Amino acid sequence: MDLISNLSLGFGVAFTAQNLIYAFVGCLLGTLIGVLPGIGPLATIAMLLPATYALPPVAALIMLAGIYYGAQYGGSTTAILVNLPGESSSVVTVIDGYQMARNGRAGPALAAAGLGSFFAGCVGTLILAAFAAPLTELAFKFGPAEYFSLMILGLIGAVVLASGSLLKAVAMIVLGLLMGMVGTDVNSGVARFSFDIPELTDGIGFIVIAMGVFGYGEIISNLAKHESEREVFVANVTGLFPTKEDFKNMVPAVLRGTAMGSILGILPGGGAVMAAFAAYTIEKKTKLRPGEVPFGKGNIRGVAAPEAANNAGSQTSFIPLLTLGIPPNAVMALMVGAMTIHNIQPGPQVMTSNPELFWGLIASMWIGNLMLVILNLPLIGIWIKLLTVPYRWLFPSIVLFCAIGVYSTNNNTFDIWMVGLFGIIGYMFIKLGAEPAPLLLGFILGPMMEEYLRRALLLSRGDWSVFVTRPLSAGLLAAAALLLVIVLMPSVKSKREEAFVED
Repeated sequence: MDLISNLSLGFGVAFTAQNLIYAFVGCLLGTLIGVLPGIGPLATIAMLLPATYALPPVAALIMLAGIYYGAQYGGSTTAILVNLPGESSSVVTVIDGYQMARNGRAGPALAAAGLGSFFAGCVGTLILAAFAAPLTELAFKFGPAEYFSLMILGLIGAVVLASGSLLKAVAMIVLGLLMGMVGTDVNSGVARFSFDIPELTDGIGFIVIAMGVFGYGEIISNLAKHESEREVFVANVTGLFPTKEDFKNMVPAVLRGTAMGSILGILPGGGAVMAAFAAYTIEKKTKLRPGEVPFGKGNIRGVAAPEAANNAGSQTSFIPLLTLGIPPNAVMALMVGAMTIHNIQPGPQVMTSNPELFWGLIASMWIGNLMLVILNLPLIGIWIKLLTVPYRWLFPSIVLFCAIGVYSTNNNTFDIWMVGLFGIIGYMFIKLGAEPAPLLLGFILGPMMEEYLRRALLLSRGDWSVFVTRPLSAGLLAAAALLLVIVLMPSVKSKREEAFVED
């Protein structure tokens, strides 16, 4: 019964005129940036973080969450019509979605993506509501040693689930941890790694790294591509509704994708991207029915399953953030940033100290998912028109907004130069095939890890065995070691590389 009373509190908060408007703005922006190739939710949320200063905390988080799961919807539109994933989790949708568009079945492909996403989003929200309270109870049993071990597990999870080379993923995390050390040491008050630059004594700004690596880096990478790579099937979108046969194939695929996404979203380092890859791999291994189109040639299951998975993954990735205060992926790391701006400490105490925020955010997700179906399917024509806007007009405005956003956080021109530098670094990462998301996670978790490590050692009077003598901490470290061993096994290593290769 507690769950019902909590949800009724949440819907009471979410159904206020102000929060409904911000949920709608978030979903609209999310769809918009999902549709536009090259601007992901990371860059957008990073750009809008400064703007949330002026908003009430609940409205700010509802809007940012709407951008995140809205981008999962919008990303499929570009993937299907233009053969360009608007968002990294839509990379898999491209394979079959684009082929369906080429065969004149863009409408059913878009509908399968939209309906699959809606169902998965609703299930993800229910799981979030159901698991939030028991997990929060568990979180109170965590001491500094447990939190440190959990973050180690989170970082190793991010390495395991990052695409591309394992070595590069580890290097990115280490780089993120090192960047997190720049600034003033909390214990001694001594400036570390600031190279006598006064602006660096406070550390590198989180928004600076996020905007530079993800915003400017992506822009430079997109400008390097030729315009001829964009082929839009504007005329071919007719008959949105899938056939009876389509539904027969879709429904089991959506259910499998939702289950996959819900599990992987909770895991540290998981989230929407990994869920989409895993769901597609499962569908490929599932036997084709008689007369069914092969995968890679326009199979509707290849669209419905990954889209359901990435949406379920994006909703359930809020669970570790809201209950333990640990961001499982880079976007959730930005949400930590948004909470800290409003003086909210993410973690188990949010539910007790801020129940309106906690349950209001959960209820707004369900409302947001409903808004997204209405936004996406009937208004598909508008989004297609948007795709024809030349990128040379789009990118200067993004650069300008990023610069204004960065400057307005500290009123400091040094930050703008830093963003430019990180933009070049971000482009180098793309060229080297190194995924920047683990870097952001390392950067966020680094200072927290250092704090919990010091705290644990202080309480145990310098005894390192505290991490293995406490059962919960030892269990988490054992899980992290097991993950590492599994991923380093030759058979798994080759399979892992296979999973991340696009057909």
